[in-house]
Amino acid sequence: MGANRERHCGTTGGGEPAIPAPPLRWRPRFPAGMAIVFAVSLVLFAGFWLLDTAYFGRRTAAAESLSAWRLLVELDAETLQNALGSLAQVVVAVLAIAITVVSIVVQLAATRYTPRIAEMFFRDKKNLAIMGFFVVSCINAVWVSIVVTSGFVPRATVAMTTVVVTASLLLLIPYFAYVFAFLDPEKVIARIGHQVLDAVLSRGTWKRVRADLDLRQASCVAGLEHLSDIAINTVAQKDKIIASGAVTALREFAVKYLKAKSALRPEWFGLGPRIHGNPDFIALAPDSLRALEHKQIWVEWKVLRHFRSVFSEALDHLPELGHVVAIETRYVAEEALRHDDREVLALAIRYFNTYLRSAINHEDVRTCYNIFHQYRLLAEHMMRKGHGDLVLEIGRCVAYYGQLAHRTRLGFITETAAHDLGVLCERAFEHASPCHDTLLGIFLEVDKEPETRSEEQTLRGVRKAQVKLATFYLAKGAGPHAERICADMRGEKPDRLASIRSELLAVTEREFWEVTDRGVNFDYLDEARKEKLDEFFARVALR
Repeated sequence: MGANRERHCGTTGGGEPAIPAPPLRWRPRFPAGMAIVFAVSLVLFAGFWLLDTAYFGRRTAAAESLSAWRLLVELDAETLQNALGSLAQVVVAVLAIAITVVSIVVQLAATRYTPRIAEMFFRDKKNLAIMGFFVVSCINAVWVSIVVTSGFVPRATVAMTTVVVTASLLLLIPYFAYVFAFLDPEKVIARIGHQVLDAVLSRGTWKRVRADLDLRQASCVAGLEHLSDIAINTVAQKDKIIASGAVTALREFAVKYLKAKSALRPEWFGLGPRIHGNPDFIALAPDSLRALEHKQIWVEWKVLRHFRSVFSEALDHLPELGHVVAIETRYVAEEALRHDDREVLALAIRYFNTYLRSAINHEDVRTCYNIFHQYRLLAEHMMRKGHGDLVLEIGRCVAYYGQLAHRTRLGFITETAAHDLGVLCERAFEHASPCHDTLLGIFLEVDKEPETRSEEQTLRGVRKAQVKLATFYLAKGAGPHAERICADMRGEKPDRLASIRSELLAVTEREFWEVTDRGVNFDYLDEARKEKLDEFFARVALR
């Protein structure tokens, strides 16, 4: 890319995300810690108890002959009544602390990310078990403080209560650690993703409601919306890591769904009454709803619609995430291609076009630059799989949005579109794709504006892309294809052609001098192609 491009495409997001690691599960790492705390408490108590019984403690006359152990287990009813009353108050205070801390933390997490966090937390079996144990401790401590009388000391009951209360105190710190681990955003995202997939595939708890497709559809839609809410809320807070995680979870679900789609019952693809009232579906015309059902793509449509919502929010608050959305959309399309689901492929193409329209309307040059890159990579993948008709559709769309950007005075976007179309032509030629000739015609129309000739002459970057493609053809011995480009450029002024030639010859570094996701300089030509520049311009000079 030339010097005039540095203001347009500085740094971008960090390329394609790596394959995420399996979701982390909370593993109890605290038994050893609890044992240490218990041992320290026991050593402190036993050590000072023995010192008191041997040296420092004051005994009554009746206790003079008693050993340290007998002094410990001799339970006086009056003393126990006072001690157990205080013990009950301690356990109730512990429960109050636990409930207060948990309520505040869960509410903050639910407010920041998604309200479903609270629902998930209070349905969690481990959480219910620990909270139930705290309540049992309270009840036992209260009851045992009542049953101790001056005439009867229930030694076993007192010992059991003491053990339970001790265990409650020991559990307090690990329980708080478990709460914070449970509310970790990445784990919440992974948990929601698994729940959505379980609902679709009737796994886990959903086996009991396998026949209730309507309920499963509603759970699927609700889970996807919660992931979208997390992404949108964190985008507004400029939290790229969590937002990217939510978008990735949506993509992972879509990929797994496409793998399992063929095994689903036909009834699944009809919209049930529970989800007909969903705002996204209500907004669609009846014909569009019927089309989603007929094409069996309502789930993929819902995922991609959430992508679009996140993308729109990212344009205003976190533009770097727009690139992530484009990457994840490409991954979904490639998975659909792997399963030969052309309806999903067509849907992904429409959403790529929607991203481009939104980015152009926001005059976000960098986002368009990144989207074109992902769009081209998708087209190359389709070309390798023999879907030339879809490649041509993408080519026409790229040319259209390049021309649209030119009309809105975003010239660099037009240059980017031309560059990517040129690369697609090269790949089509190398793969001997039947779509090559038509794709070359589309490429040559990028700078053909219907208004005036003067507008065409401003598209200098487009001409460079055409020259680069012509040198590729000449280097490959494809003279007739290069001649089509020559014929298209014969109306250019000689001094303009000479300056283009000089600029292309002057670029010697393949990589652009700033950090970009593509890492290439648009104006770079290797030596083999530079050697063909003179031949090309000589052909252009022929009348």
